[in-house]
Amino acid sequence: MIKLTENAVKEIKRVIVENNLPEDTGIRIGIKGGGCAGFTYVFDFDNKPGEFDEIFESGGVRVFADRKSLLYIDGTEVDFNTTLMDRGFKFNNPKAEAACGCGTSFSPKQPSFG
Repeated sequence: MIKLTENAVKEIKRVIVENNLPEDTGIRIGIKGGGCAGFTYVFDFDNKPGEFDEIFESGGVRVFADRKSLLYIDGTEVDFNTTLMDRGFKFNNPKAEAACGCGTSFSPKQPSFG
């Protein structure tokens, strides 16, 4: 499951209203290969779930994530930082072993087998 902090929920709802997006719009969170640490987060607005999506709700916001991405981001908390020098969405991923300096890419922890 993906959790949104109160700041993230406020910002997502603000952007939805400000851009006249459909009322059922939520966010899509996922990963793709790339970035300086191995995987890059995907974060966008969406209102149509895909065939392989799991759908969560956090703070009244729908969250779409494909099952493959969830292997690497399940349990992630998304926050929105409001400071002038570091404004933007931030990912607190318990499955990340390392992250790049900008926080938009990560390398996953390696599973331990016994």
